[in-house]
Amino acid sequence: MYKKENNYAFVDSQNVNLAIRDLGWTLDFKRFRVYLKEKYGVSKAFIFIGYVEQNKKLYEFLKQVGYTCVFKPTLEYKNGEVKGNCDAELVLQAMIEYGNYDKAVIVTGDGDFYCLVKYFIEKSKLKTVLIPNKFKFSALLKFKICRPFLRYMNDLREKLDYNIYKKRKAP
Repeated sequence: MYKKENNYAFVDSQNVNLAIRDLGWTLDFKRFRVYLKEKYGVSKAFIFIGYVEQNKKLYEFLKQVGYTCVFKPTLEYKNGEVKGNCDAELVLQAMIEYGNYDKAVIVTGDGDFYCLVKYFIEKSKLKTVLIPNKFKFSALLKFKICRPFLRYMNDLREKLDYNIYKKRKAP
């Protein structure tokens, strides 16, 4: 009998958002959550995001469409720039949840996660690393050990671009 996969996704929201925007489109997070479930057997998806009070509606939406939000307090600098790097939170959550899932789907192009990816490969715990932009991601993730696990979001625009989907639904 076929066993349903129980994989968890760990989404680096800042890396994904900036990389997809750099490609010229906007990710539909609702459709992306469905994609993760259908394509990679993701039963639980964590999204790591810096907390900004003005974005409460966004956070509620993400929760409503099936993400578990993990927040990091942000710092606002004098020049107006807001920082809330969530790399440590993603690694920690992946390890806290380690016994609860079959395999991990890491969604980022950030080389800071190389050690986590390598560890998961060695433990046969990695399903895939989903890279937002195959033209711009860390060279650390290009190492031979990682290559068989790399998948790219570039070709998913037709399925996951918020604006394309919105136009299709319009009367």
